[in-house]
Amino acid sequence: MKKLFIPLFLTVIALSFACNRDSKKEAKKPNIIFIMADDLGYNEVGAYGQKIIKTPNIDKLAEEGMRFTDHYAGSPVCAPSRCVLLTGLHPGHAYVRGNYELGGYRDDNEGGQLPLPPNTKTLGTFMKENGYVTGAIGKWGLGFANNSGRPNKQGFDYFYGYLCQKQAHDYYPTHLWENNHWDTLRNAAYIPHERLKGDPLDPKSYDRYKGPDYSMDKMMEKAVKFIRDNKDTSFFLYVPFTVPHLALQIPDDEPSLEYYKKTIPDSVYTGNKGYLPNMYPRATYAAMVTRMDREIGKIMSLLKELGLDDNTVVFFTSDNGPTFSRLGGSDSYFFKSAGTMKGLKGSVYEGGIRVPMIARWKGKIQPGTVSDHISGFEDFYVTFADIIGASPDKKTDGVSLVPVMLQQDNVKKHPFIYREFPSYGGQVSVRMGDWKAVRQKLKKHPDAPIELYNLKDDIGETNDVAAQHPDIVEKMKVIMDTSHVKSEYFPFPALDSLKQSR
Repeated sequence: MKKLFIPLFLTVIALSFACNRDSKKEAKKPNIIFIMADDLGYNEVGAYGQKIIKTPNIDKLAEEGMRFTDHYAGSPVCAPSRCVLLTGLHPGHAYVRGNYELGGYRDDNEGGQLPLPPNTKTLGTFMKENGYVTGAIGKWGLGFANNSGRPNKQGFDYFYGYLCQKQAHDYYPTHLWENNHWDTLRNAAYIPHERLKGDPLDPKSYDRYKGPDYSMDKMMEKAVKFIRDNKDTSFFLYVPFTVPHLALQIPDDEPSLEYYKKTIPDSVYTGNKGYLPNMYPRATYAAMVTRMDREIGKIMSLLKELGLDDNTVVFFTSDNGPTFSRLGGSDSYFFKSAGTMKGLKGSVYEGGIRVPMIARWKGKIQPGTVSDHISGFEDFYVTFADIIGASPDKKTDGVSLVPVMLQQDNVKKHPFIYREFPSYGGQVSVRMGDWKAVRQKLKKHPDAPIELYNLKDDIGETNDVAAQHPDIVEKMKVIMDTSHVKSEYFPFPALDSLKQSR
């Protein structure tokens, strides 16, 4: 009997250890990967209506997750949008509210942008304090290697990419940054705003703007390594891709480039409206988006390969609307980049700030769902806290998207979404339900009237109905008057004299 008992006892012990290991594996907090394109328009991926540019992997994310139809970037331009995302504060309260440049394009005067101050509570610091390994790979734009804004001082264990937005105007830079160390690439130096020298119809004239190391490839290598290195722990990976921000550059061997050359009517761009020349600007733009889509597909395949697919939440969005049409060879009108919405990058009309947003969480989010919940970048701080079962470590302007994502009954809605942008003439907007209020040119006209649109009937913001709804206008005015806190670095005289809300 004893001989039978001992093997049975050992078997029970072994099964117990196995169960404990499985339990611990199941209890591991979910990984979060946040992928953000740069200047990608609402209508530039197939899941949101794009007909020319192919984005099968992003479309698959939408098929397997939830597509948000009414999501707002933090700002209509790069740096402030990132600040809203990482701090959970809308642009009336956020520290960075515009592209505040501290350097130039040349290597010898690279300086980055206005740095986040010391001890800023960011998504990086929050996730790190909750036991996550944190990484940021892509474009930073909130500080430089020698100041408080560098990613490693803002909660990220690892950074690779562009610290300075101006350097990111070139996909073949002389260097990228790995943490605060200069990573030399094999590319020649040139200014990323040059006019073409040579025959515009000779492909060799464009060789000057190419090199062996394409920055997107380098960043993807690091992203794959980060995921592999941290597969056994909980990680947060922030991937602010530079595509499709200008300049228009892509390796010659990109397969989709040849496809788009054959299917898209095109004409040479010589660099006369900024950024770098390109022989096939429309085809290159489309190929850049399709190549980024393929990289996203690689990330999703890697998650499956490593067995992380069931325990990783993946978000995809864009930092603002599509770039000004014709600038740098781009053509937002040709691609219908903003759909039927008014405005492009730099505008607080819908086309400048409403962006695609997809959330995928296998086994949690019902595949193929669509939500018209009104949301914004300020929501991600509390959303991340909700996902990992932690309490936010500060007051934010956001509400959790988890109840929306999981189709629960306890959805909390924003009373309004507020956006201000002191640049480009000075602009303010408020989204309240179906209503949208806009004020423009406030730098020259501090008393500029409130425009009012009903987005349910007029997503193109073409019919100003302010005169017919004075009660709604008055409510919007109160919100505008109380949602702004004065900023030392971003003066906004039309708002600075108003009653402060915080």
